[in-house]
Amino acid sequence: MMKKRLLTIGVCVAALGLASAPALANDGYDLWLAPAGSPSATEIRVVGQSETLDRAAAELRRDLAAAPLPVVLARADDPALAALRLPTAALGDEGYLLRAATLDGRKTLIVTGKTDRAVLYGAFALIRAQKTGADLAAIDLQSAPKIGLRVLNHWDNLDGSVERGYAGQSLWDWWTLPDFKDPRYTDYARANAALGINGIVLNNVNAKPESLTAPYIAKAKALAEVFRPWGIKVYLSARFSAPIEVGHLKSADPLDPEVQAWWKAKSDEIYREIPDFGGFLVKANSEGQPGPRDYHRSHAEGANMLAAAVAPHNGIVMWRAFVYAETDPDDRAKQAYTEFKPLDGKFADNVLVQVKNGAIDFQPREPFHPLFGAMPKTPMMLEFQITKEYLGFATHLAYLGPLFEEVLEADTRAKGKGSTVAKVIDGSLYGHKLSGIAGVANVGRDRDWSGSTFNQANWYAFGRLAWDPTLSADRIAREWAQQTFGNDPRVVDTAVKMMMASREAVVDYTGPLGLAHVMGTGHHYGPGPWISDLARPEWNPVYYHKADRDGIGFDRTKTGSNAVAQYEPAVAKLLADPRTTPESELLWFHHLPWDWKMKSGRTLWQEMVAHYDRGVATVAQMQSEWQGVKGLVDAERWQKTASYLQIQHNEAKWWRDASLAYWMSVNGLPLPAGVAAPEHDLAWYKAQDFPLAPGHPH
Repeated sequence: MMKKRLLTIGVCVAALGLASAPALANDGYDLWLAPAGSPSATEIRVVGQSETLDRAAAELRRDLAAAPLPVVLARADDPALAALRLPTAALGDEGYLLRAATLDGRKTLIVTGKTDRAVLYGAFALIRAQKTGADLAAIDLQSAPKIGLRVLNHWDNLDGSVERGYAGQSLWDWWTLPDFKDPRYTDYARANAALGINGIVLNNVNAKPESLTAPYIAKAKALAEVFRPWGIKVYLSARFSAPIEVGHLKSADPLDPEVQAWWKAKSDEIYREIPDFGGFLVKANSEGQPGPRDYHRSHAEGANMLAAAVAPHNGIVMWRAFVYAETDPDDRAKQAYTEFKPLDGKFADNVLVQVKNGAIDFQPREPFHPLFGAMPKTPMMLEFQITKEYLGFATHLAYLGPLFEEVLEADTRAKGKGSTVAKVIDGSLYGHKLSGIAGVANVGRDRDWSGSTFNQANWYAFGRLAWDPTLSADRIAREWAQQTFGNDPRVVDTAVKMMMASREAVVDYTGPLGLAHVMGTGHHYGPGPWISDLARPEWNPVYYHKADRDGIGFDRTKTGSNAVAQYEPAVAKLLADPRTTPESELLWFHHLPWDWKMKSGRTLWQEMVAHYDRGVATVAQMQSEWQGVKGLVDAERWQKTASYLQIQHNEAKWWRDASLAYWMSVNGLPLPAGVAAPEHDLAWYKAQDFPLAPGHPH
């Protein structure tokens, strides 16, 4: 059925993805790239020839409403623009300039940059400017990306499933590749190019060795051919033990010359087929994945072996720092720092260490990872999760712009005040030429790509912040809403208000005040703070909250795991004292009595209850606000969103009730006066079972 459905989709999409004709009024397929309606009447002239320039012009003809001036697309070095002496020197290879200027005696809109790719980004920027209300007749805008590698990581498996994917099967139909290039691949590339995303990792970090065999290299080549005109390179997740499984060697030891030669030959093979192949992403010695430590080698030795193999082709290696094992039982949050900090300065020049935003695992809220700022000699690549593994899957409205912004603005204090995570990863803090940011993609084969309309905003927000980490989450939300729903202020204002409140609501009803990892295990769906019977301590939620009759929270001060010592002294000093720790992270760093006095004057227990109730109430408020725009949004997207908000409200109450029932069983305290009791007893909540929840290997 899936293959038949996919072919039906292909019929609906015009060649090169320049138009789509969904059968229903608006099923979300167009994302934030809704066409202007009829082809643009604006005069559009292209100076020069290339596939990329042709696509830039086609985008303007498709999406630009009638502009007040003719438009010229040209590279900055073209003689046609020489007399204008445009200020393009600082734009780099990807920055663009949009300017209304007189060209050949006519007032003209100039879209330019040093490369064809930059001109393409400029074309999309011009469309975005128009859709968000800019006066194109007076436009004067230049922008260059602050981060070099802006990459989406697909956790897509070769069997078509997607780990932690909640928008249907994999976008890649490996079975029909390389012969059939589904038109959706082009539409996907368009959407990414509109955001300036310039890299796609095609396969899951829990990689299969087959992805490095000749048949799958040919499939990756086919995708690379689709993506190339859109300025996008492909990358592959590499399984570290592939020399054994594919090459039939006896070892994958990175210091074994035979293993090194195998990886060099394999890299040469890939580059013969894909000359602009980006390089490898590697998950090693984590969650059962093989790696260099299997051979008593360091992460640097493993990464450098691969880096040497791709270096002659200008390739890079993204080496993930997500590691945890039973070797450090006192605090899982410390392990990445413990393993990687001593390796600073030992990685090859074409290696980036890819670090999750927090030290545990993409929780609704985590303090910034202590590795940021701790490895000044090593380029660091920030990894966000766009797919909502811990934030309600596809159904809960949880706009992640505020989460991304919170992390990027966090001050590591590594070189004094203002040493933000953003400055670490864009290379400016320590002068690194190589810089990168990655997002775990949330797309699948659902017609609306990401499982819901509002999930599209998280893809959009990642792309915009990858280009410019200083943008505000509020501005990005408004941009997205205007392009997605149109410019009716009643709809835009409502959507932005809902979005900006939504992530905090999820934090409130799932894990307030710094609680984390209290979800059901395995599938990560719903509450499970009581779980304590799994084989390894750090797999169990009780490990993270440590609730007992006397208090709750994980002591990460010197009286506990002392994880605070991994931060710069100025940060560690604040986090070591519960009175100066942000209350939003309080229980992450401190085990406190239930009657601890909060800033509100309430006890810790009363404050927790208030947060759970606030989370549920915020979802109810979002439902009411969305009801207010009924009839102003197309019926299909409005109804799906309304249905999902009802699911979210039901599940927010479930999270709230199950959590409170468990905490009360531990602390023996009553609920504050006037607070509603959980709907069921604790045994009922513990009995709930979801063996076939989506996005989890079964």
